[in-house]
Amino acid sequence: MKKTGFIALMAGMLALTACSQKQEAPVLNKADFQMEFTGKKTDLYKLTNANGCEVWVTNFGARIVAIMVPDKNGKMQDVVIGFKNIKDYTTLASDFGSTVGRYANRINQGRITLDGVTYQLPQNNFGHCLHGGCDITIPMGWQNLVWDVKEVKGNSITLVMNSPDGEAGFPGNVVATATYTLNDKNAIDIVWKATTDKKTVVNMTNHSYFNLNGDHSIPITNHMLTLNADNFTPCDDTYMTTGEILPVAGTPMDFTKAKAIGKEITNFGYEQLKNGNGYDHNWVLNTKGDDTKCAAKLYSPITGIYVEVYTNEPGIQFYSGNFLDGSGIDKQGNKMEQRTGCCLETQKFPDSPNKSNLPGWYSAELVPGQQYYSHCIYQFGVE
Repeated sequence: MKKTGFIALMAGMLALTACSQKQEAPVLNKADFQMEFTGKKTDLYKLTNANGCEVWVTNFGARIVAIMVPDKNGKMQDVVIGFKNIKDYTTLASDFGSTVGRYANRINQGRITLDGVTYQLPQNNFGHCLHGGCDITIPMGWQNLVWDVKEVKGNSITLVMNSPDGEAGFPGNVVATATYTLNDKNAIDIVWKATTDKKTVVNMTNHSYFNLNGDHSIPITNHMLTLNADNFTPCDDTYMTTGEILPVAGTPMDFTKAKAIGKEITNFGYEQLKNGNGYDHNWVLNTKGDDTKCAAKLYSPITGIYVEVYTNEPGIQFYSGNFLDGSGIDKQGNKMEQRTGCCLETQKFPDSPNKSNLPGWYSAELVPGQQYYSHCIYQFGVE
């Protein structure tokens, strides 16, 4: 009896140990994220909350590297794709988890005109300026620069970018901050702020690639997506918005009710999906800047994990990872193939500096004496 009891006790302890091991965070080592890049030192920071959730952030690009939240069985899952060392982030072109600036998304032909002066920006995407002119070989966009760490607490971090006048062609000395806070509701609360000494444009966002399946080798086409938007801004075959605002009703762009991402994604008979090689569009949110109303919801039927998005911005870019090509290896050891992850980027509308037909409050202009403020919440839960 004693021997049997001992064996049962040991078996129970082993099972408990195995369970706890399954719930450990991905193996991320600070040392793997420490190097000098463009004269500044990079590092890795971990945020935690009372529920054992974790958010890992590097100051290279003010990026989210990993997000650990519980699934429907209580097992911790990493819900974003990304690399496990800084070398890959600095040598392989990617926006994984980054804070994008000065201007997220595209500006037509890389030109803006402010007070009669035209500024030429980098043309890094079909002749347009994409994500601030980012180029891994010539760092310009803020996602490829090392941010200064202003403050770190147990559950939050604030990073600072001092962007000089003329950087990537943009006017004005801009001081920007990105603050990530992991609260006890299992939400990542992100606040971006910026000031300038000269009229400029600012449009910041987070570029995390979500995969809520737990196993990132399973594509996100099984995810159920809801977008609180009756309209979207169509684009041409260079991914530039046309200036129109069109209804989603009766088209594959309609996510007003939850729908599997993969249901219509290859319907290239529909011009917008052909132009975007899938979904890579801006939706006009019905929330109209009210960050207490849910703008989007993404859900995995495998893990039961969902993320809801709240924002004060007028638009959200849903990108279905169409151009991931397997060239990178993620934290789980998987190739990052097409549609391994998807993005929900809160934003001003693409090319808003050149689209005079848009309502005034959509403007991305920032002038001296004013403060740019953008708010995004990624609220995680299970069902």
